Amino acid sequence: MVDFRRRHAQRSGKASAGREPESEGRGCAREGEARAINQTGRAGLFPTLDAGFGPTREKLSPASQLLPPNANVPSQTLWRAQASASYEVDLFGRVSNSVQAANADTQQSEALFRSVQLALQADVAQNYFNLRELNAEAGVVHAHGVVARRSAQARAATVHGRRYQRARCRARQVGTRARSDAMTVQRLRAASEHSLAVLLGKTPAEFRMAANPLKPVTIRIPPGLPSSLLERRPDIAAAERSMAAANARIGVAKAAFFLSLTLTGSGGFESATLGDLFNWSSCTFLLGPFAGTVLNLPIFDGERRKGNLANARAVYEEDVADYRQQVLVAFREVEDNLSDLRILEDQTTTQDDAVKSSVRAAQLSRTQYTEGAVNYLDVIDAERTVLQAQRASVQLQGAQAVSTVNLIRTLGGGWGDAKPNPVPEPNLAQK
Repeated sequence: MVDFRRRHAQRSGKASAGREPESEGRGCAREGEARAINQTGRAGLFPTLDAGFGPTREKLSPASQLLPPNANVPSQTLWRAQASASYEVDLFGRVSNSVQAANADTQQSEALFRSVQLALQADVAQNYFNLRELNAEAGVVHAHGVVARRSAQARAATVHGRRYQRARCRARQVGTRARSDAMTVQRLRAASEHSLAVLLGKTPAEFRMAANPLKPVTIRIPPGLPSSLLERRPDIAAAERSMAAANARIGVAKAAFFLSLTLTGSGGFESATLGDLFNWSSCTFLLGPFAGTVLNLPIFDGERRKGNLANARAVYEEDVADYRQQVLVAFREVEDNLSDLRILEDQTTTQDDAVKSSVRAAQLSRTQYTEGAVNYLDVIDAERTVLQAQRASVQLQGAQAVSTVNLIRTLGGGWGDAKPNPVPEPNLAQK
């Protein structure tokens, strides 16, 4: 008999080993956040325009007006209505590299969002097949419980005295264990159904799925799948975009060592009275920054720019290592699932042969019982062997379905649009 407690522990261990899948809504929100940041970065390509209106109260010093020190300069109120513009000329690529980094960050967020969608779809498919497997297993367990109780009752009917009491206890034990196995299947099925409801965005109380036994999932994988399929994996695309963003930020850090050119200007109206503010004689303009200079060249900053550049390069090297590791992990996952499917296919074929052999043995036992060659306990044992073989076959079918889903996920969503690599023809001249 298959140990349900061991299977449940394995399933619980797999569930606890990985974190809960990120919700699609959270991934969509992160994508919107990345788009907003990208929009902020692209704003550096355009000039900034500002407009203002209001009075200012000021008193100028006599020296600024070339007057004697004891001259009385009255304070005055000036009304201003002005517009100002500012634009940074991208001499050494600081702005363009910032925009490239923002674009790469946005593409990374989009790839991560697709990764969340793919993981969610895979989780839904796996829970669905798991539920179907438990439905099929529930039928097998129910039949196994009936056979177990019949076997125990038959054993009790063939003995007397103290052996009869012991057989009765044995019968109750077998019946209790059969009911416990059935309850374990029901509990696992309920948990799987609740998980599927949450993945579909519904509450477990409002979601019910009719019992439908699992049917074998047979998908033929074409030989020679190209490794370019892995480029479609959203997690690999996200790692590559993160590497591109880090590379662009190196350019931003390098640009900080060179000149920066900022063009500024303002123009409008300025008057001592509000009534004369918009007269043509009140026009005023200013070209160049009100404070500071147009050209700026950093000279000394305590090696802050050098540290920023070293940090940008270190982040890039880290992202490159992460990308390479991600690709290696992707190759390993594909190979693991391919080997799992290949071995499970052979194991399923072997188990089907075992089911056929046990069915044939059960038929022979029933024939021998009819002819009086064996007792009924031998028939019950043969039928119980059939049910155990069928139960193992159902579990293998469920594992095969889950491995198929895992392979589709590791290939970024399947292989239907991929052309297999051509198999080279044998060179007859070398033979």
